[in-house]
This record gives sequence, structure tokens and C-alpha cells, in this order.
Amino acid sequence: MENTPLARKLGAFVALSGTELAVLETLHKRRRTFVAGRDLFHQGQSGQAAYVLASGWAVSYKILQDGQRQIVDFQIPGDFLGLRSVLLHMSDHSIEPITDIEVTEVLATDLLDVFARTPRLATAVLWAASRDEAMVVEHLVNIGRRNAAERTAHFLLELGARLSLVGMGSKAGFACPLTQYLLGDALGLSSVHVNRVLRKLREKEMVTFRNGFVAFDSHNRLTEFAEFDPTYLDQVGPLLM
Repeated sequence: MENTPLARKLGAFVALSGTELAVLETLHKRRRTFVAGRDLFHQGQSGQAAYVLASGWAVSYKILQDGQRQIVDFQIPGDFLGLRSVLLHMSDHSIEPITDIEVTEVLATDLLDVFARTPRLATAVLWAASRDEAMVVEHLVNIGRRNAAERTAHFLLELGARLSLVGMGSKAGFACPLTQYLLGDALGLSSVHVNRVLRKLREKEMVTFRNGFVAFDSHNRLTEFAEFDPTYLDQVGPLLM
């Protein structure tokens, strides 16, 4: 259990004991798989469960009245899917698998039981939710105040840091199934503009996104270019022993 993405993610905040890991394991009782392109749940849907993403990638998004889509974020292994929707009893967004995914279904009663048995796990989940909120704030800054190249670089650095936390990335790079269309919807850019920006960053020998892999040609230079400060991700090691 120590090596599951969720345990690795929560373990960055709380040094999980054997007992807490065993309790966390109880959230993984109901495993399900979903194919790419078919929504787990829809905006406005009520009564659905939450999920923990075990493998694969998903995207959360909102559809506007004119049919346009705004991507809120991408979900990677270790992330909760629809946690807020369970607590609020209605989903304010949709979630779609980008790749085939495996998840574990989590009911509100499951969470309440875990929180009652191990309050430190409740603290860790609160940290994870707060971290997700901090990322949404940073995405607003990204779209509102950074130019296209800066916001693309910042977003790729953030993805790399998130994946590194769960053992799926490093400062060298990470496997990435995102298309330029998906990146465009997340960054407020057209796919053509994304293509130009990626070419510019590649020509400056900072990052190369090719054949499903993001390679940081110079992680330090890209970080400086994007003014990327990972403090908001709070990946500093366990704070609660």
C-alpha cells in the first residue's frame, strides 16, 4: 500500500503509520475501469460517488451555454475525482478519462469512517484538497497574467512536479498523453498557438514535447523563464510526524 499513488501523495504531508496505511487501504475495496472518452459523471449530476484515480489520466471541465469547453485541470494517479461533488451532493463539472483508467469508488460513508478512525488522514486529505485549490488559483493567474509561452512552460513544470510526487516524473521529464487540443483548452489558447509556443520553447532548448513525452532540456532555465515557484504545491516532505 505504501507505493500506491494516493499513499505517496498523502505521505508527502503526513508520515503515515502502518495502521494509517491499512485504513487507507480500505478505500480501495471497489475497483472499476473506464474507457477513454466516456464521462465518469456530468456537470449537474447528483448522487454519484467519488473516485481515487489509480492509473491513467482524466480531465475535469465545464461546458458553457454556447457549447465551449473550459478545462479546469487534469487528474493524474493519486488524485481524487469528484470529491467536492460528493460533499456538495451535486457535480459542478464533468470528468472524462483521457486514457483508459482504473479507479477505486469512494462513498461519503467510506470517507467519514476513515476520518473517524484516523484523524491524521482527514488532515492529509484536507491538505490535498487545499493543494488542488491552490493549483486552480495559479491557473487563473496563468491565463490572466502570463503570456502564452510563460503559461505553457509553467503548466508543464507544474505537471512535472505533480507527477514526480507520485513517482511518475522527474526534472528530466515525464510521459504525457495530452494533445495540443487539450492543452489549448486548459491554457486558453488555440491548438495552432500551442504548436507555435511548443516549437518556440523547443528552439530555445528549454523543453521538448514529442511522441507523448515531455523532456525538460533545461529544467532550470524553463523554471526561470516561467517564474515557476513550486511553493504553492507544498511538496516539502512530511509535515506531521
